[in-house]
Amino acid sequence: MEFLVKDAAKNTEPELLSRTLQALNHCADLVHQKFPLHAIDLVYFAHLTGKEQLRKDVIEPFGAADNHQAQIEEQLTQSQYVQATSSEQLTQGILGGQVAIYYSGQAYLYDSYSPDTRSITSSETETVISGPQDSFTESLSTNLSLIRRRLQDPRLKSLSFKLGSESGSTMSLLYMDGVADPDDLQLMCEKLQGIHTHTVLDTNTLTQYLDPRPFTVFPQFLTTVRPDVAVSKLAKGNLVGLLDGSQIAFSAPATFYEFFSSPDDYYMSWLVSSAIRLLRYIALFITLGFTAFYVTVVTYHYEMIPPSLLNNLMESRNKVPFTPLMEAIIMEFTIELLREAGARLPTKVGTTIGTVGGIVIGQAAVQAGITSNILIISVSISAIASFVIPSYSMSSAIRLFRFAIIVLAGLLGNFGLVIGLALFVIQLSGKNAFGGAGAYMSPGNWLDMIVRAPVQWIDKARKHAKSSSR
Repeated sequence: MEFLVKDAAKNTEPELLSRTLQALNHCADLVHQKFPLHAIDLVYFAHLTGKEQLRKDVIEPFGAADNHQAQIEEQLTQSQYVQATSSEQLTQGILGGQVAIYYSGQAYLYDSYSPDTRSITSSETETVISGPQDSFTESLSTNLSLIRRRLQDPRLKSLSFKLGSESGSTMSLLYMDGVADPDDLQLMCEKLQGIHTHTVLDTNTLTQYLDPRPFTVFPQFLTTVRPDVAVSKLAKGNLVGLLDGSQIAFSAPATFYEFFSSPDDYYMSWLVSSAIRLLRYIALFITLGFTAFYVTVVTYHYEMIPPSLLNNLMESRNKVPFTPLMEAIIMEFTIELLREAGARLPTKVGTTIGTVGGIVIGQAAVQAGITSNILIISVSISAIASFVIPSYSMSSAIRLFRFAIIVLAGLLGNFGLVIGLALFVIQLSGKNAFGGAGAYMSPGNWLDMIVRAPVQWIDKARKHAKSSSR
């Protein structure tokens, strides 16, 4: 057996083989394997194929010296060998991990796609205290198996799409037949078929092509790396998308309340889960308005400050050269810099930078008279409250909106604060990923929104809703 990469310019090669090798010319990782005894050529990328499967189903049947022509032709009539009629089909097949088999002027493709993949590990971004610890990987087949293992229902259907003219990424759209909305399914399929781009490498990029509201800061798709979350969304009637090469799955349509729900909510007592979920909504208002409230009170509304606190506040701000608005913007910007630096650095170093940097810079800023102690407390509480929100994309959107509310509060006082909160609600009252007016804030199941009722009650409410819709 001879392994080499051929230059396709040689006229001695059969036409299909010559054109395929020309299309894949200068690919050092391409394997062109010859069996001169039977005039068979194999072309494939070794790192995309399963070695054992390739040896058992291709090399041994076609490379054995005692094989006759009739045996080879009979082998090629089996269903796993698909005849190819064009060099373009062969090229795409090889790039997709298939083995091209050239014999007697004909060409066949055998699917032996089995690249090396990362093993299933626990999620580092969506951690839970109790419950399953596995997470999706970058392999589409592995992710599908994790869902099928949990949801063994014949109503679970899967549609396949090819995205990206250059990347050729495979995407699977999952839904529960009879549970998912047919109109939503049709619209999602039309959107996926209407994507015309060169490469789609990640689910987060894909959702940007599907987003009907590109100018809103709030996420329209719930993304997750947890199979249990994806299965729960499928059971509720949502559509779930998985992209080969991406660890992240998306669920649609998504509502605002889903971003404040954590998998842990369903693995603990409903009373504890409800209390924690309420804490998250309280954290939402704190991170949105706490610093802005400080700015508006200190700038325009001193009468709202208790006299016992007013003296301390005046002493704290006595040496500060900036207005409360500028002071708040500087400290909020500094906190965001520390947060971003901690996220980009290695884990151990990032944790140290976030903790030590915040303490050192805050203390130094107070001693230098750049900011007041009370503002440091206000900004710190707002930052901590933003960490309570489970979804990183929603937390980032709220932090960005917080800057707008602070500016409005600094310019217009309490009136500006109210305007900022009103704009926040107006943004949330828009359409969802499928264009439903006001659906982004639709309550859905009231028993699983602000609080989490006992699971028996939630199941009864879902069954009643299904029977009513029929």
